Amino acid sequence: MRSRERNVEALKAKVSSGVIAPIPTDVRAIAATTAASPNNPSRATCQCKPSVSGEKRSVGPPPPWPLFLSIPSPLPSSSPLLLLFSIPPVASIRPQWPLQRVPVVLPQVTEDRPAPHFQADARLDVTSPCDPECHKKAPPPSYWDLRSILSYETLHSNGRLTETAVGIYGYTARPQTTPAPHSRSKRQIFGHDGRFSIIGQDFLLNYPFSAAVKLSTGCSGTLVGDRHVLTAAHCIHDGKNYVKGAQKLRVGFLKPKQRDSPNPASATNASNAHPSPPNKMKFQWIRAKRTHVPKGWIKGNGNDIGMDYDYALLELKKAHKRRHMKLGVSPPAKQLPGRRVQFSGYDNDRPGQLVYRFCRAGEETSDLLYQHCDAQPGASGSGVYARMWDRRRRRWERKVIGVFSGHQWVDRDGASQEFNVAVRVTPLKYAQICYWIKGNYVDCREG
Repeated sequence: MRSRERNVEALKAKVSSGVIAPIPTDVRAIAATTAASPNNPSRATCQCKPSVSGEKRSVGPPPPWPLFLSIPSPLPSSSPLLLLFSIPPVASIRPQWPLQRVPVVLPQVTEDRPAPHFQADARLDVTSPCDPECHKKAPPPSYWDLRSILSYETLHSNGRLTETAVGIYGYTARPQTTPAPHSRSKRQIFGHDGRFSIIGQDFLLNYPFSAAVKLSTGCSGTLVGDRHVLTAAHCIHDGKNYVKGAQKLRVGFLKPKQRDSPNPASATNASNAHPSPPNKMKFQWIRAKRTHVPKGWIKGNGNDIGMDYDYALLELKKAHKRRHMKLGVSPPAKQLPGRRVQFSGYDNDRPGQLVYRFCRAGEETSDLLYQHCDAQPGASGSGVYARMWDRRRRRWERKVIGVFSGHQWVDRDGASQEFNVAVRVTPLKYAQICYWIKGNYVDCREG
């Protein structure tokens, strides 16, 4: 018993001193559930990446935290690693959401625009000639540039297109983010695949995984309101035209697949004789009522980089009745717990599966966050989130702080390279998106 206490104290000391980074809460929850109910067939599990033959394969050495996601039996109570999961956060060092006042972005004039043709093909990749150094050297936009960039188009389900000019109030330009040490990784998945397929109703139907949704154009999104979905702009608009299917855009929610039966009695007999396989899920779709896309994404509007504004908001025709994730202003990467980010999406190499990942954040600019999470096309549009302490509400809060834009191809020194890029939610973007959700600025002053 004394040995176990010494192990706990030693691990607490290492966490407090930063020798051991905090474990993402969602991973800790997965591990705890997996270890607590190894014989429950309906429990959520995480699968290894399948081999070419479709069978599970082991790859090694696995990273330290995902090891717990596939353990076949509970760890012994004396295991130091299991004890690490049970260590409570140290109040004096817990990461906190920054307190700040957010500027106001108000719509002013709305005009009708010619109806779009919906001729573009949906693209799950983003191409830009500008690398991180290029973004950092770009001059900050002026006040009038920002008004043009944050003006937006709204696509309605009946095909009507409008453009809205905005005014900006209470905004003070801030200096560019200090460059972080160079730390890059190519996007291709090689060696161990750090993604985890979330399988089972216990997780898929519960927060935060239930906040991840799929778009009919092939991308992912995140619930940020009772009937609002945050996603990437390139999932709806290629920068010049709206993509095919944008007018009849649908949002998919994973739900249990129910077996059809003629009557209750036969349903009971059928379930006893041939029980349905557990964890079978299907998508239930809801149509989008309108879609907002900032003009900063649409080419030729004073923003040559474009990628800084690769975000869009969908308003559904009816409420989804699920718990949504709150929107938050992106803090500097160094203030994130363990400097990590995490997100869940529907990668197209794992059809019908929700894929979760977490990784360390790398370089950042005022508008973009470069990170090294394994991902495949289809994950674009996923909400990048963090969990930190909210001092106002005195509780832990998960907030979406960015939108996963995908990988970025750049030409550097004559060689083509890739980067993982997320669009950060800045105070101005927060003010705009929050207004789209709330319909007023009063509820959008605190990020």
